[in-house]
Amino acid sequence: MFYREAGQFKTTYGQDSQIFPLRQDRIGMLLLLALTVGVIPMVASDYWLSALLIPWLIFSLVALGQNILTGYAGQLSLGSAGFMAVGAFACYNFILRVDGMPFLVALILSGVCAALVGVVFGLPSLRIRGLYLAVATLAAQFFIVWALDKFGWFKNFDPSGVITAQKMVIAGMEFNTAQEKYLLVLAIVAVMALLAKNMARGSTGRAWMAVRDMDVAAEVMGLPLMRTKLQAFAISSFYCGVGGALFAFAYLGTVEPSAFTIDLSFRILFMIIIGGVGTILGSFLGAGFILLLPVFLSVLLHGIFGAGVDASVTSAVELIVFGTLIIAFLILEPHGLARLWQLIKERLRLWPFPH
Repeated sequence: MFYREAGQFKTTYGQDSQIFPLRQDRIGMLLLLALTVGVIPMVASDYWLSALLIPWLIFSLVALGQNILTGYAGQLSLGSAGFMAVGAFACYNFILRVDGMPFLVALILSGVCAALVGVVFGLPSLRIRGLYLAVATLAAQFFIVWALDKFGWFKNFDPSGVITAQKMVIAGMEFNTAQEKYLLVLAIVAVMALLAKNMARGSTGRAWMAVRDMDVAAEVMGLPLMRTKLQAFAISSFYCGVGGALFAFAYLGTVEPSAFTIDLSFRILFMIIIGGVGTILGSFLGAGFILLLPVFLSVLLHGIFGAGVDASVTSAVELIVFGTLIIAFLILEPHGLARLWQLIKERLRLWPFPH
């Protein structure tokens, strides 16, 4: 079998601690990057890029932020959609209020604004945990959407309550076409995913996991509990804020506060549950599963019953299948799709020998 590590010797600590220690993994990642950068923009239609791939990348980034907080740091949050709203409206106002503001600078500042809001609403985590913390972050979700809807300044006093995202301009270059937007979002998500992977593997990630496993023991060992928890809230909210800005600028184009509902927060939470809690790969797998499942079910139902099937029936079937799959994952494989992929790789490394 080709997936073997025999003959691959590691002589330094740096080689042993690589993100992809096996040569096959490094080759596979290079091929995947070549496919996503060089092939997909050329062969995919505008519909595939705008309606499927771009939202998949954006929600993968938001799910990654949720996974940092919930999966690695163990702090349950239901306010991710609210932090997305902060990022979207902050990016809009930075470009609107500051002449000549580059899009990337506005994107980073929008993430910083979301991080500051996340720290404020993460303060209850110092005293409460579990379900009570989820309720506290749920209050943040409702408060953020209410504030954006109540105060017209955030929407530039538009009577319709809908903001129209400005053009994305970087170094004098406008990103207008679906291919250009896809490549921009892909580059941002790839860089931020790499940063998250390195944080999770370093001292920061170890501190998060210590707090997640037993915060009292972590504090007794000298770990600064307040800084670690608020750091997880800040970084998670930063990722959600950047994802919210991309959601408004690269995907929707026009957005309103009601787009960031509690339903969206639950969908993001389901992404990491199905994909794999506490894994970087699980954020991408879960986002793809949640976004592609309705498309697959719609095509399947129309293929079986014809084009005349009612949309309400399709929607009801989607909800039934979606709920059933979530229950099945929680029972059969609570570690999600990322764990299944890990088991497949372990079996390939041992095949054909007994496991």
